[in-house]
Amino acid sequence: MDLIEKLNWRFATKAMNGQKVPQEKVDKILEAARLAPTSSGLQPFEIIVVTNQEVKEQIKPHAWNQPQITDCSHLLVFAAWDNYTEERINGMFDLTNEIRGFKNEGWENYRQMLLGTYPQRSAEENFTHAAKQAYISFGAAIIAAAFEEVDSTPMEGFSPEAVDEVLNLKEKGLKSVLLLPIGYRDASNDWLVNLTKVRKSKEDFITEIN
Repeated sequence: MDLIEKLNWRFATKAMNGQKVPQEKVDKILEAARLAPTSSGLQPFEIIVVTNQEVKEQIKPHAWNQPQITDCSHLLVFAAWDNYTEERINGMFDLTNEIRGFKNEGWENYRQMLLGTYPQRSAEENFTHAAKQAYISFGAAIIAAAFEEVDSTPMEGFSPEAVDEVLNLKEKGLKSVLLLPIGYRDASNDWLVNLTKVRKSKEDFITEIN
C-alpha cells in the first residue's frame, strides 16, 4: 500500500489485542516523531515510552479506563516543557552549533531575540506554545504508525495532572499533553473497524486561490 492507502486503512483503534509491535517498527515511529518540525527547532517536549504493564494499569483509570491503555504494545506519552527558560533555549542553540560545527551571526541574533522574548512570558503561555509543538510530532507519529501498518489511538481524554504524577514528570519540568497507544487491532471486538471512514469532501475541505 502507498501512504494514502495506509491512511485510509488506519482508524482510531478502539480494541487492541496485546500483540507486541516489533522494535524496529517502534523505532521508526519514534524517529518520525523526533524528526517532525517544531517552532524555532526547539523541540520543547519529550516522548515517554511506557511498556511496563503495571505503570499502564496505573495510568488507565486516569484515561477514562480506555482499554487501549493496557492492551496496547507501547504507550507513547507526549509531554511538553512546562516553561521556556534561558537554559533550555541555549541548550538547543548550542546543540545546533555543535552539530553543524560553526556559529552563524543571524542564528545567534535569533537566539538573542528568543531569549529576550520567551522567558519573559508567563509559564502558562509558554506551556501552551510548547504543547502545540508536541501536536505536530504526534501527527507525524500517527502517520508513521499507519505507514508501518501499526494501529494507534490518539487520546486527549485523560487527566494530565494524574498521569504527570504517575510518571514523575513534574520533576523533569514536563507536563503530559497527549497519549498514543500503539499496537494491533482486535478486529473481532472493535466496533469501528468495518465502518467507512468519514471525512469532508475535497471541495469542502480545500480552498484554492490561484
